[in-house]
Amino acid sequence: METLELKRIASQVRRDIVRMVSAVNSGHPGGSLGCTDFLTVLYFDAMNHNASNFSMDAIGEDVFYLSNGHISPVWYSVLARAGYFPAAELGTFRKMSARLQGHPSTDKKLPGIRMASGSLGQGLSNALGTCQTKKLNGDKSIVYTLHGDGELQEGQIWEAAMYASANKVDNIISTIDYNGRQIDGDVEDVLSLGNLSQKWQAFGWEVLSVDGHDIDELKSTLAKAKSMTGNGKPIMIIMKTEMGQGVDFMVGSHKWHGVAPNAEQLEIALNQLEETLGDY
Repeated sequence: METLELKRIASQVRRDIVRMVSAVNSGHPGGSLGCTDFLTVLYFDAMNHNASNFSMDAIGEDVFYLSNGHISPVWYSVLARAGYFPAAELGTFRKMSARLQGHPSTDKKLPGIRMASGSLGQGLSNALGTCQTKKLNGDKSIVYTLHGDGELQEGQIWEAAMYASANKVDNIISTIDYNGRQIDGDVEDVLSLGNLSQKWQAFGWEVLSVDGHDIDELKSTLAKAKSMTGNGKPIMIIMKTEMGQGVDFMVGSHKWHGVAPNAEQLEIALNQLEETLGDY
């Protein structure tokens, strides 16, 4: 898809995010806004997927797992805008009995969701199981995952990292949202991650880096990552982003990790974001 159209979709997704969390005074706008460009490029340009005929088996399709499930607003918006379910359903976010719960779940069978997430650290392990299933079935499709940088403080991530390289799982492309923020402050202050590129390389992964707000760079990096699959190594993309990207009073602050804008703040945010596909 052309870069300009991807930017138009991303703008609408950001509008969806701030409206969703403000309506229920609950949710996680900061990381959602920061990952908007990535998920837009992933679903509208990079991934092979079928929104009109969703199945849990995903035979012959690429699969995406959101490990840092608290940024569900961005994923729900992208899924809706990609055609998995009507955009109007975004208005039910975090409401009782709705399919769009605060953290993605599978019990209500929302199209596009194949794993319940939100308990951090588990997404990579789950994805590796899908990778190996696809290999056993002769399915050449790719499995994608997204993780928060603070999530890398979970030990299970590194167990999965070792497993992937030791077993030559080479049909996975994982991405880290490296915004340097987590709920309690800067990642460096809470528990430093050290040199992430060197660390993942030491664990046997191919490592790429990308500016998470440069649409063209995201397109080319994901294309390069796809070209590197099948060569005996798992692939990690370290993606530099800003929490709250797109809304000036949210950018770069961990305070917007899990705080919703009030009505006045929502209006300010919406004035900064172009409506391109029509609000739900």
